[in-house]
Amino acid sequence: MPAILAGAIARAATRPPRILVDLGAGDGSLALRLARRLSARWPDVRLRLVDRTPSIASSTLAAIAQTGWQVETVAADAEEWCRSGAGERADIVVANLFLHHFGDEALSRLLHAVAARTSIFAASEPRRGAVALAGSRLLGLIGCNDVTRHDAVVSVRAGFARNELSALWPRDGWSLSEGRAGWSSHLFVARSTAMRNGAGAS
Repeated sequence: MPAILAGAIARAATRPPRILVDLGAGDGSLALRLARRLSARWPDVRLRLVDRTPSIASSTLAAIAQTGWQVETVAADAEEWCRSGAGERADIVVANLFLHHFGDEALSRLLHAVAARTSIFAASEPRRGAVALAGSRLLGLIGCNDVTRHDAVVSVRAGFARNELSALWPRDGWSLSEGRAGWSSHLFVARSTAMRNGAGAS
């Protein structure tokens, strides 16, 4: 999924971003992989890792810093942080395996809050469908434990299909792309047609 997100935001941005935000950053592993993939193309990015309860090891923060990116952790609810206006607007916001934890009403509020804070948003989520569900039930064959197998099935069932995220995103002034990415991922990308900040301003 880091490769999917990295490719998506690289295609969406017309020049290097100044500020990139990872919502629901968790242990920071996604952010580290993005930094390693993109830092040569995008140097000097300010990376903000937003999570209600960040659990990012000092070694991960150090590894991100080694790529040349400046990293900051923010302990906050994602929607509240977006609505608070804390800090500068983000050029790019990403989320990985985060949105499927929300019900439609809460997710709609979150997506509208994100749209007010950025010009590019990309999310990689579980793909809901027969192929992904079948694959999640076969994880035991590669040694995954009961908890991992259970969580995989639950995540697929809570995932997305068709244009479900697009339907919850504000439509005016945005170019939206949504669909399958790989055999089990669902990719959503929203790009402001105005490109009001550094990630795509001309």
